[in-house]
Amino acid sequence: MATVTFDTLKFVKTLKEAGVPEPQAEAFSTAVRESHEAADLATKGDIVELRHEINDLRKDMDTKLEASTALLRHEIQESASALRQEMSGMKFELLKWIIGLAIAQAGFLIGILKFLP
Repeated sequence: MATVTFDTLKFVKTLKEAGVPEPQAEAFSTAVRESHEAADLATKGDIVELRHEINDLRKDMDTKLEASTALLRHEIQESASALRQEMSGMKFELLKWIIGLAIAQAGFLIGILKFLP
């Protein structure tokens, strides 16, 4: 943060012209200068600089977020593709079992019908 410049000589002269005795004007000047030195004030330039830093950070975060989002989309697409392949294989296995059981059932019925009069 920047410090505020304070012209103590001009301050003392202004007080003396207003009728304040010189020792008292110097004491006021010292007190005001010390209070300015103790204060941690932001200038307009500091605020502008902070805004630029915030904008830079925001752009950096946006870039990283876009990269992360793209990576997640790619991973999701790969997972969906693998899931589709696995489901296709499961469909084939299920179809084999259904056809096999249908043939076995037909053979069982034919066998039963042969032994009946």
